[in-house]
Amino acid sequence: MRKTVPRKTAEALPERLDGLPVEPREFVQLVSVDFAGTYNVYLAAKDERLKMTRLSMSLLAAPFAATIALASTKVIDPAALASWDRVPWYLFAVVAAFGLLSVLPFLRLIEAVNAHMRTARALNNFRLLYVVQLKDHFSALGWTPNLPVDPRYPETYAPLAWPGINVMMLALVNGSYIAVGVLGLVGADPDAALLAVVIGLLALVHYFAYYVRANVSRQRRLPQNPFHFPNVET
Repeated sequence: MRKTVPRKTAEALPERLDGLPVEPREFVQLVSVDFAGTYNVYLAAKDERLKMTRLSMSLLAAPFAATIALASTKVIDPAALASWDRVPWYLFAVVAAFGLLSVLPFLRLIEAVNAHMRTARALNNFRLLYVVQLKDHFSALGWTPNLPVDPRYPETYAPLAWPGINVMMLALVNGSYIAVGVLGLVGADPDAALLAVVIGLLALVHYFAYYVRANVSRQRRLPQNPFHFPNVET
């Protein structure tokens, strides 16, 4: 069982940190580097989320492109697409296959969110080292950095934040593709209630993967800590 240690917060720090190997004149440079690091972390997070979302949308658009290509080359009769029973089996297979393929960027999106949130936490923990001293030196100006100093923030599991909403919408779309493809392949009757139940179950499986990786997995095995530094993450 992992040993828990008290978490360090800004309130727990001493009022002065004169023992730091940093001169007062270097604090402006330090905070500018801090701002740049935080900015780059969030830029990278935004870029990664956009890339994975675009990749998912590209994969999910592939069945439509394949259907248009087959219909334009007269391989299938466009009128057959108006009836569930007349749709060729290989179109259902294509829908199911690309629904499954889009699970990969879905999982990568979860990992990207986790990685960037933990990097932001590391920056917050680093900021604790100098924030009190920084406040002392700039109090005359009435200015303090508008940056968090809590190493437990931001939370990796935040379903109502934009990354969480992005993940859950992809879960719903992926579940819809897989459900339609599999039900079409097995020749099931396209009942609305059946489709809703299957899509809901598949979306829950996706959501469970997000919940476990972003929330429960916080109680993960920690790396080696030969110097016995206290762990300040949740």
